[in-house]
Amino acid sequence: MIEEIVIQSAKPNLTWPVRRCSLPTAYCLLPTAFCLLLSAFCLLPAPVHAQEIVDKMVATVNGGVQTDLITYSDLLWQLALQPNNSIVNPSSEALNGALRLIEDQRLILQEAQKLPTISPSEQEIKNARDALVKQFPSQAELQERMRRVGLSSDKFNEILEQRVRIEKYLDFRFRSFIVITQKDIADYYRDAYVPRFKSRYPGRVVPTLEEVRAEIEKTLTETKVESDIDNFLDTARERAEIVILNPV
Repeated sequence: MIEEIVIQSAKPNLTWPVRRCSLPTAYCLLPTAFCLLLSAFCLLPAPVHAQEIVDKMVATVNGGVQTDLITYSDLLWQLALQPNNSIVNPSSEALNGALRLIEDQRLILQEAQKLPTISPSEQEIKNARDALVKQFPSQAELQERMRRVGLSSDKFNEILEQRVRIEKYLDFRFRSFIVITQKDIADYYRDAYVPRFKSRYPGRVVPTLEEVRAEIEKTLTETKVESDIDNFLDTARERAEIVILNPV
């Protein structure tokens, strides 16, 4: 049964930039029907003047720490912050892609909350905001996308805080422990870099190993990080309880 919450209220404040909201997006699914409705109500996007905003619960995620609620608004906000994604009648494929991404984010956040020492600083959140704005043609376009999906500036800042927390946790959990040996670099240069360079740029002089050593080390590091994160999420999903309340 689809549970919808309908409210009537005033126009959101989209002031830019905004103050930081330190609370993470972890909405506990309480046992009673009344508390469940109250949790969903608190997750509604910032309302738009003279129109009704309808939100619904989509899924819950419990990675063994707590139960987080994901709403339809969460999906729209995720799409709005990704350049080139349509936010007008988004497809089921796009919505499910956003849902999968948010599920992964919630699982990582639940683990990250065990390490309060990785809490983002104000400067780190500002840097994340600046980097995100650069992905759009203009700041005005990003603000317009936020307005159309009811994403308030406070909620936007909270999402940025979560993203920085996730990145810091992944750096601590994975990137900081990766060791790339000189043999790894030499093998990659011989077996992958040189053949690919000759194929792409026939007739050009191949850079020496020393000239591309740092580039190769970064490539190998990021490849290993991605592999470790994928394995971590596969394991986390196997032991987590993810419940779809309303398919999208």
